[in-house]
Amino acid sequence: MVNNTPVTTVYVNPVNGNDANTGSRQSPFKTLTRGLKVSPPAIIQLAAGTYNTANQEVFPLVIPEGVIVLGNEANKGAGILISGGGDYQSPSFSLQNVTLILLNKASLRGVTVTNPIAKGSGVWIESTAPSVANNTFTNCGREGVFISGTAKPAILDNVFVQNTASGLFMARNSKGEVLRNIFQKNPLGIVISDFAAPLIANNKLSENRTAIALSRNARPVLRNNFIFKNTQGGLLVNENAVPDLGSAQDAAGNIFSNNGEFDIQNSTTQQLISVGNQLNPTQVKGRVEFSAATIENPVANTNFTDLPGHWAGAFVEALVKKGFLSGFPDGTFAPDAPITRAQYAAVIAKAFQLPTNNQPPKFADIKADFWATAAITKAAQMGFISGFPDGTFRPAQNLSKVQAIVSIVNGLKLSGGSPNVLNIYRDRAQIPSYAVNPLTIATQKSLVVNYPQTDRLEPLRDITRAEIAALIYQALVASGQEKAIASPYIVSAEVDVPSFTDLTGHWAEPFIRGLASMGITNGFADGSYQPNKPMTRAQYAAMVAVAFNPPPKRPATDFVDVPKNFWAYKALQIAASGGFVSGFSDRTFRPDQNVQRLQVIVSLVNGLALATVDSNNLLTYTDSNNIPEYARKAVVTATQQRIVVNYPEPKQLAPTREATRAEVAAMVYQALVAIQRAPTINSPYIISTLSS
Repeated sequence: MVNNTPVTTVYVNPVNGNDANTGSRQSPFKTLTRGLKVSPPAIIQLAAGTYNTANQEVFPLVIPEGVIVLGNEANKGAGILISGGGDYQSPSFSLQNVTLILLNKASLRGVTVTNPIAKGSGVWIESTAPSVANNTFTNCGREGVFISGTAKPAILDNVFVQNTASGLFMARNSKGEVLRNIFQKNPLGIVISDFAAPLIANNKLSENRTAIALSRNARPVLRNNFIFKNTQGGLLVNENAVPDLGSAQDAAGNIFSNNGEFDIQNSTTQQLISVGNQLNPTQVKGRVEFSAATIENPVANTNFTDLPGHWAGAFVEALVKKGFLSGFPDGTFAPDAPITRAQYAAVIAKAFQLPTNNQPPKFADIKADFWATAAITKAAQMGFISGFPDGTFRPAQNLSKVQAIVSIVNGLKLSGGSPNVLNIYRDRAQIPSYAVNPLTIATQKSLVVNYPQTDRLEPLRDITRAEIAALIYQALVASGQEKAIASPYIVSAEVDVPSFTDLTGHWAEPFIRGLASMGITNGFADGSYQPNKPMTRAQYAAMVAVAFNPPPKRPATDFVDVPKNFWAYKALQIAASGGFVSGFSDRTFRPDQNVQRLQVIVSLVNGLALATVDSNNLLTYTDSNNIPEYARKAVVTATQQRIVVNYPEPKQLAPTREATRAEVAAMVYQALVAIQRAPTINSPYIISTLSS
């Protein structure tokens, strides 16, 4: 449908305008403040001059949805200066001093922005998706543009020069695209922090102290940037940040040249993978591998010799137990091997029992005595597979990832989804046209599992046996036949992590956000998480039921104080039958009683059946005497497995103290790390040794 709403154009001239005028070309307003009061959609055309408090501007200036503030894009806003700052209460960073605030679908083009206030920001973008193009950001008291919350802006063709702290700062769960900008003579050109994951491509970064600095859990994608003559270095990676520096299917193409101390400095414990970047190896510090190798992510408790350490172990084992998949006589599963069309048909025929509505196919290259003939026939009749125009099936041909996903969507006759969902894939341009709708549906239904990067689909390469296991298991979950398995590699159509109002700077923030990103924990209606609040036994049981989805090890118990209409009744049944929690001798569970730290530790060790490496180790916590005898082995095991998290004093266990929501989240997250279902987090409060 065509939008017939007329676009209003108003004119502003700080030299000869008057806010009592009509705002026409012949009778312009004096201030941008007045121009912003027009009803959108509108274009506000700025004349040359200075827009500041001396000329009656009121800061911060808020650009509403549907409004374009336009100066001169051809010269990046030279001569059109917006200078000033005012208080803005950011939902994610409290009180800030800001020149301009851009709301959703607003646009700022062709102006120069300066915030002369100490620690002031030029443009603030909070959980919106505006466009910022062809501007100059200079001499701001802190940074030119600050992006936070769940923002997804387009930052295009701007110049960031001589700002006090940085040119561009992206934080929280922001994404978006940063393309073709120039960052010059800033202490830090681009800063990416928290869980921000933008695409940074085709930018030029020079004469900054450090061109790009990453921290916390930042996950930017870097492509075709020219990073040169920065006095200290090019790319600095800290804490748990992992930049995408290319893959075998998508070379990064970044050029590092003539930087001072380093081209890349990896200060994390994780190994970075660099593919297709031009740099000086002698200017690389830390663990960086120049290849297309993938990073292993182990999963424990497997019967196959080649599955320990594999990211898809939980999916594979679940299907093997169902009899849908099997390994090889030598005890291996070969998870990274491709799967043929015949092998895929065999798995489909076992996993799904749907009506066979189609006519039996006749493939020219499938004989009656072929080992997979019956499976191919059944899969085809259910609608999962078909042949080629020449009448063949080509059973020995490897199946591609996109073919497998389309097959599942067609076979299950799934529908729904918006094409906008595909924007989460960085390589969406590789999706064939016939597969766009099925891929949309599959993403919306959480069928797609991408390792090691959820935003990298790689649709055209051969799918592996491990990926088939994950895809089919997710299809069974979507159809209500199986319970969900927690995995950070399941693609979510809504990948934004909640921006809790009370987590900034909290010691447990990365653990809580990690669980939130997997849908394991959430906050309260007021936007808070209340990390220091005690957690009840019912709340703990609900968390472990979602986090681990344990298979039943013993009959479920009906606790006398937990009626079937209790909010956590089903979760308690799952957690209790799975061995994570139990009741008291009087057959009560006491769901509203707060859980103790020691109870959490013992629960996780017992529920996951974790083995003690060396039970002769001495417990050297300063309060080890407070640990009951029955729990000492569990504490040893939890410490060896890096599950114990002690704050603020790492050597103090405080076993009988009530566990806070933050402490429970941290230890549950570490338990997921121990069974290799979550990436590691660096924290000084994780206890990794029993020695003093």
